[in-house]
Amino acid sequence: MEDGIQLGNEAFNKMLFILNSEITEKNHRYYKYDDEEMQEIAEDVWAMPAFMKEDVDFTLFFIITKISTGETTVAFSKGELSDGDFQLSQPFLTGEGLNMLYQHSQKDAEKVLHFINQISKANEGQWRMVEGEE
Repeated sequence: MEDGIQLGNEAFNKMLFILNSEITEKNHRYYKYDDEEMQEIAEDVWAMPAFMKEDVDFTLFFIITKISTGETTVAFSKGELSDGDFQLSQPFLTGEGLNMLYQHSQKDAEKVLHFINQISKANEGQWRMVEGEE
């Protein structure tokens, strides 16, 4: 990541994590987080809980999918209960989702960031700053 950009600050909202390879039925189990396993929720869209606690009215899910450039990204969605159905929100950039979690639990946000950084250290992905409109 670029110098001076840290979890919790506004600039971090524009950070996006790109995986070097797509997630498939064969490799999705390699990306377990906190004993959770990715599940394909739509064609080429994988989800996995990042933060779910019974006593907290906030949930966050990893969303891994390809974007228009063909790159596979790690994004986040909030879990929401709507009319008795559980749904995921529109995805957020990696940094924005982590900053949302940071507002609820700094410790858990740091834990999720560590997980993503381990993927980076294994040379399986990298951080990128997203430029453009707000």
